[in-house]
Order: sequence, then structure tokens, then C-alpha cells
Amino acid sequence: MSARTSHDPSACKASRHVRVQHLITADENSLAELQALIATLPICSTGRIFVEVPEADWAFDLAAPARMTVTWLDRSRRTGAPGSGRGCTPGQALSRAVAGWADEMLCGDAAHETRIHLLGSYLGTADIFDHLTDALGIDGAGIHTPERFGLAVSR
Repeated sequence: MSARTSHDPSACKASRHVRVQHLITADENSLAELQALIATLPICSTGRIFVEVPEADWAFDLAAPARMTVTWLDRSRRTGAPGSGRGCTPGQALSRAVAGWADEMLCGDAAHETRIHLLGSYLGTADIFDHLTDALGIDGAGIHTPERFGLAVSR
């Protein structure tokens, strides 16, 4: 196997091995889907996993590849729209965190070479999808979302 397709432990340690970057999002309603997706990732995957939950006690030790950073977003400790005095609504913390990260990290070729999987509620997923496609110009056909949301763009 070539270094590009091999994902055994020795190949993943090689300096020339291509590591695919991932952006994965989820919420408390998609934790099983998230775990199933993570189980399919090569051990050498890199990137970010953002998970929005209602409270901190929902967070657990998520078995993700070592080069991936998992960020738990506790809605109960976040505020809603600036100046509104309201609490954070479902999808809002996730949308803000991912937009901020994407604006900084998904520029140039990184934007087109990143595998994006958006799980979770419709509102957060739709906001993130819109930001990635409209603000960053990422092709929506390469963003994986639940089919029931109707966000997929035909290739």
C-alpha cells in the first residue's frame, strides 16, 4: 500500500504520510452518530471535534484519534445573542465556535482539503453550513450533513 492510503500505526508515524484534516460537529442528540463516525476515522486523522451539550456533566472521554482536539461546549455556561441577556439556545454555541475556528483555520487549500461532517440539530447545522459555504466559499457538496435537513448540494 502507498503511504497515501495506508493507515496502519507504522505508516501513520511516517513523516511523509498524508494526514486528512476533519471538522466534525455534534450535539447531545447526535452522540451515537458522532461515536460511530469517529470509529471510522484513521488513527492519524487531524482536526477538530466540537460537541454542544446542555450542561457540563454531559461531557465524557470521547475516543478520538490522538491528533484531533475535542471541544465540549456547555450551553448552560454561555449567553445568547450579545446584549440580549438571554441564555444560549441549542445550536448557538456550536455555530459560534465553529465559525470562529473555521474563519481562522480553513483558509486557502485547507478549506478544500478538510472533510466536514455536521451532526446535531438543524439550526446549528444550517448556520454552520451557511457560514462555510457563503462566508468561506467551501463547496457545499463536500459538507456531510444529515439527509433529513435537505442541506446537501448536488454534485
